[in-house]
Amino acid sequence: MADETPDTTEEQVTPTEAAPPAPEETTAAPEAEAAPEAAAPAEPVTPLTPKERKAAARARRGKRRGATPEERAEARKAKATARSRYRANKRAKVNAARGEAGPAKTASPIEHGPGAPKERLGTVVSAKADKTITVRIDTARRHRRYQKIVRSSTTLHAHDEANEANAGDTVRILESRPLSATKRWRLVEILERAK
Repeated sequence: MADETPDTTEEQVTPTEAAPPAPEETTAAPEAEAAPEAAAPAEPVTPLTPKERKAAARARRGKRRGATPEERAEARKAKATARSRYRANKRAKVNAARGEAGPAKTASPIEHGPGAPKERLGTVVSAKADKTITVRIDTARRHRRYQKIVRSSTTLHAHDEANEANAGDTVRILESRPLSATKRWRLVEILERAK
């Protein structure tokens, strides 16, 4: 009996495969062409692995770099022109926005640049030396990662020609040429006298 069961299944499969197509199927040929396209999404689609996705993306893009130096030079030139076009468009947008809003107003002058020396406000710690004051500059900044306010201070030596500043005064100092081994600043004005 075990031998008869496979034979019957083969007989059942063979006649259906060998049967000629019905006349209705030949007339429905245009519909049959559209049917495989509609039937394709119905089939279960196996998801691609990340490796296969990358390979497919590479195949879509084509070869990565030119085979000859001339092809690579052409690709570089094309990229350069695209970059310059992008930058020109960006510049035009910025200029158009400035034209509508008027000239940009800066909150404070440029701190340091050609012809613009640095300027600091601080408290005089010591005025014992002749024509020299020691100024403490206190800074408070927010830590970039932890967002905590971090306070720090630095001391600078400034030139005080008339010896007019005293300990505890709040002063404004300006960057200058080296005046001694440690002095690179000079006193501009005394903002507030110590009490």
